[in-house]
Amino acid sequence: MQFARAKTKNVRISPRKARLAAGLIRGLTVPQATMQLLYSPLKGSKLLKKTLDSAVANAETKLDANREKLMIHEVLIDEGPTMKRAKPKNRGGRAPIMKRMSHFTIVLVSE
Repeated sequence: MQFARAKTKNVRISPRKARLAAGLIRGLTVPQATMQLLYSPLKGSKLLKKTLDSAVANAETKLDANREKLMIHEVLIDEGPTMKRAKPKNRGGRAPIMKRMSHFTIVLVSE
């Protein structure tokens, strides 16, 4: 079995929300996963589709694999850096706002 992978780092979506989209495509073939991500209303699905397309392109160039015979072996959504901001509150106080980022990793295997 040969593997092809693609990584996207510092994507501006929280990992918790991105994992919802990742759950849609685990274990599917590439055409099925593309259709799932294309018609899903989640923000994470649009961002994950770019990483999936990159992984498919890597598999086609490095492994000489056909797009129809590729299958998703692994989808990882890791936590990236967090931008810390503050919102002013009453009497000079502040409330923290955490703007979270994610790292996407998709591993494909050819059947």
